[in-house]
Amino acid sequence: MSLNPRLVKESFAVVEPVADKATAYFYGRLFAESPYLRGMFPPAMDVQRDRLFSALTRIVWSLDSPDSLAAFLGQLGRDHRKYGVLAEHYTAVGNALLATIRCFAADIWNHEIEAAWVAAYTAAANLMIESAESDSGVSPAWWLAEVVDHEQRHRDIAVLTLRPTQRLPYTPGQYVNVQTSRWPRVWRTFSIANAPRPDNTIRLHVRSVPGGWVSTTLIRHTRIGDTLMLGPPMGTMALRESSMRDILCVAGGTGLAPLKAIIESVIASGRRPNIHLLYGARTADELYDLPDLIKMESSFPWLRVLPVVSDQPSYDGMRGHLPEVTQRFHSWAEHEVYVCGPPSMVNETVRRLQIDGVPLSRIHRDIVQAER
Repeated sequence: MSLNPRLVKESFAVVEPVADKATAYFYGRLFAESPYLRGMFPPAMDVQRDRLFSALTRIVWSLDSPDSLAAFLGQLGRDHRKYGVLAEHYTAVGNALLATIRCFAADIWNHEIEAAWVAAYTAAANLMIESAESDSGVSPAWWLAEVVDHEQRHRDIAVLTLRPTQRLPYTPGQYVNVQTSRWPRVWRTFSIANAPRPDNTIRLHVRSVPGGWVSTTLIRHTRIGDTLMLGPPMGTMALRESSMRDILCVAGGTGLAPLKAIIESVIASGRRPNIHLLYGARTADELYDLPDLIKMESSFPWLRVLPVVSDQPSYDGMRGHLPEVTQRFHSWAEHEVYVCGPPSMVNETVRRLQIDGVPLSRIHRDIVQAER
């Protein structure tokens, strides 16, 4: 059975406008037919529904890019181990998914489209299963990590330093899923804010978001000595080590975290590219990591840190919104660019950089955003 990306994409495009209804239908169908799976999921399903459709969208629109799709599915398969997902569970998920697409694309559904979806899902599931099985012999399904430092940098922002009990291999720019004992089965993603260290510690930059169960717990109720659970590192926004180009980093809020890890990695590599970091927040007191960045700048003359504030007229420095601020400088067309922050900021920044001549192939961001 051969893949037919065109038929999958055309039918999925019919479902996208009713994503909320489709995901609700999917989980209703899944739990009705396989009620034993309900215990793997959190009590509140709103975030889970968003993640499902985000992942499905990425898979569908990447069917023509087998290498990047395989990398994403491999990470997804390894990550699913922390939920206790087994190979046989993929059959139940596939049946519910096929029923969902059939229901919401009923007007165009036919045998060819069904065959295309079966082939695409089978190939994707096999990649995830193989990745999970190969990983099970070399890595844990999750890591326990002790909180060794907790700094309140702002009323809604904290920097946590964690020491995993086992080595946590990751690439600068990646993120991890975090679970606290206060909210079992509720996982939220946070970017790692440092390059790998000899002592195996990692830093997370956490902003409390409205209704954020895990982020609020990490900021207000987590103490030194507490233990957290971490999923395997994920994400594709990695440093292009082969590139000799200068670098532009655009960081909004705690979107700074993965970009700081990437910058640390550049410094440790011995390379000496010029690095511009545009670091934006709404107010000056939300530039929570500025003292650390100034220290980095003073020890690495090729780094220039440019703080930007958008909503404080009295701020005595650069003011504006990051997407617009990027256009105040010379062309970035010859740079490698890394962008992270709120999705609307990232999308607009990428749009403007493309208009200004930066090829999309040199603009790096993670499609799956960590919690900010």
